[in-house]
Amino acid sequence: MWSAVKRSNIFSNIPPDLPAEVFEELIAAQHCRVERIISKGHSTPEGTWLSQDQNEWVIVLQGSAGLLFKGTDESTILKPGDYVSIAAHTKHRVEWTDETQETVWLAIHYD
Repeated sequence: MWSAVKRSNIFSNIPPDLPAEVFEELIAAQHCRVERIISKGHSTPEGTWLSQDQNEWVIVLQGSAGLLFKGTDESTILKPGDYVSIAAHTKHRVEWTDETQETVWLAIHYD
């Protein structure tokens, strides 16, 4: 049965071992999707660029990360509370995430 209220905590149920990043869809609608991403020492494979069909707004809630946008030389460093808006089809990559603690991201994908 569907409940009108769903309660959880963004920092709960973090796996103790993270061999791969965790992508968890929290909310999905026709033109919007919200997901929790958990990283620990993960990065985009060398030579690979991410490019999405939707706009993305992402905030780091815990940990830290470095994003690199194609055509730039310096990584954008994100610490807790830092966020970026990434337009659809903008090529970017995760250069690194904190190796000593989980990096918890909240990402909103929208048209």
